[in-house]
Amino acid sequence: MNNGMDPQDQRNFIIAMVLMIAFVFGYQTFVVQPQQEARNEAQQQAEAEQEATVPQAGDTGEQNISAAESVDEALSSNSRITLDADRVDGSVRLRGAILDDLQLKDHFTTVEKINELRLLRPTNFDYGYFASWYWFDGNQPVAGPSADWQVSGNPTLSTGNPVTLTYEGNGVSIERTISVDDNYMFTYTDAVTNTGSEQRTLAPLGSIRRQGDWKDFLDATDPGSSKTTGMAHMGLIGVFDDNLTWRNYKNMDQGKGLKDSDDIGVRRGSEGGWLGFTDKYWMTSLIPEQQYEFAGRYQRLSRETGPVMQLTVASAGRVIEPGETITSENRIFSGAKELAVLDNYQEAGVPRFEDAIDWGNILYYITKPLFSLLRWLEGMVGTFGLAILALTVLVRLPLVPLYNQSYKSMAKMKNLAEPMKEIQERFKEDPQRRQQEVMKLYQREKANPIAGCIPILLTIPVFFALYKVLYVTIEMRHAPFLYIRDLSAPDPTAIGNLFGLLPWAAADVKAVPIIGIVIGIGILPILYGVTMSGIQALSPPPTDPTQKMIMRFLPLIFMFVFGGFAAGLVLYWVWSNVLSLVQQYFIMRRNGVETELDKLIGRLLGHKKEDA
Repeated sequence: MNNGMDPQDQRNFIIAMVLMIAFVFGYQTFVVQPQQEARNEAQQQAEAEQEATVPQAGDTGEQNISAAESVDEALSSNSRITLDADRVDGSVRLRGAILDDLQLKDHFTTVEKINELRLLRPTNFDYGYFASWYWFDGNQPVAGPSADWQVSGNPTLSTGNPVTLTYEGNGVSIERTISVDDNYMFTYTDAVTNTGSEQRTLAPLGSIRRQGDWKDFLDATDPGSSKTTGMAHMGLIGVFDDNLTWRNYKNMDQGKGLKDSDDIGVRRGSEGGWLGFTDKYWMTSLIPEQQYEFAGRYQRLSRETGPVMQLTVASAGRVIEPGETITSENRIFSGAKELAVLDNYQEAGVPRFEDAIDWGNILYYITKPLFSLLRWLEGMVGTFGLAILALTVLVRLPLVPLYNQSYKSMAKMKNLAEPMKEIQERFKEDPQRRQQEVMKLYQREKANPIAGCIPILLTIPVFFALYKVLYVTIEMRHAPFLYIRDLSAPDPTAIGNLFGLLPWAAADVKAVPIIGIVIGIGILPILYGVTMSGIQALSPPPTDPTQKMIMRFLPLIFMFVFGGFAAGLVLYWVWSNVLSLVQQYFIMRRNGVETELDKLIGRLLGHKKEDA
């Protein structure tokens, strides 16, 4: 970009650079949040019209929970069946047939991959998180959370080997088969027999509960995730008649966007759908039989142990004659939001399941294809890091002619530096006349002072889309490259730990009061500052002293800003700067322009000659 231009035009360049960051932070505040509020208002109006004839299950959990001191103690206090499937393990509590012990075999809490990530936790443990399907007659449980199920046959649930449970009571006999596929889907198939003498109308009702403060239970699952809630939707999510619904944890906790502090009323679905809780990378959702009408409800309950968030999904009631048996099949998804997995379930009939990943409203048409391209490139080159480098080249290729024109314009502006300086000195006291003379000079020499800003403006959507992709997709989580152990996290090195040579975490260095912001800068942000300074060295310096000082500090400012960004994103931008440096230097040299970099090299070579 040209720096030897009129002050007004120079400000255009600064604005273009600032826009790159402002766009990232402003998008969430001024685009996503207003759209979500508008959807909430429309949704509430629809809910007011739909409220009625839905099983009011109320509290589907235990009223008084005595928290165990450890997970093992909590698990041992109830009878269970073992779960050991292809990608998950844990157990299912027999009382209530509750899925409340689930670990993901392929995902871990840290990059060391020592402890499997525990997604669901027992009902009687801190920050319990659990789900199940029950049966209700109106508002009364027939086979509810307190139902004691018996194991029949195989006691271990695994992929391809379901377990069969039986329950008798309250005038019904139920044979339940629980199966799990090779990913994260649990299927509850119930054969319900009316053992009474009168007709019954029974409805399957699914429930998910999260106990405790929402920030604490986020960190209980994935340490530190409560601090990264800005760019990915985390909270209630569901689909009703192909319409996506969501509300974030913070608003749910504070009652914002809800009809009242405890209940959002009822959302109905007559053409299929689902409802669940989603975190940044994980989700647990209830998927009722798609051919029946269903209704979803969120409630915020209060307990002595803290707040409870509860989701329920109630299918339409089924009329069962005495001695008659009906079959109902309902599902629970609980696992990682991997795009390929979600796509498979969507193709199998779960509507809009891939939208569990927050691709963004406006940039959906960029973020999803961008991620698919990254995955394809990863398959070609072997790692996500190399895929990001290859993606940078592919993104820049269509813009090469535009960059070339930009750099040619900059070369031309370099040759106009002296005439512009003369105009500024001649009309120092007359800004209006000075601007007129500068514009005449531009027209006469056919120079475009803002051409250098256009490529940056065009890459802003790609920049933000890649930022979003790196932030929300689990495939980037814990993806290593060179010294980086997780491309989705900030650079793991810092000045304060000698770039990883000392046994101190970069996060701890950054937390040091006052100086942490300086000594917490890692290798990639520093490289970004260096390459940005190199680009400035290829361009003529501003003639205005104030602007010259601002330009000099911009690399330093952006270095600190990028210090908190995902390492993969900074890697993209550093490599993009390197490519810009090479291309710009080549074009400037072809146009006979001597840059500040040339002068610096000349001085260094000159000193060496004198020393010789």
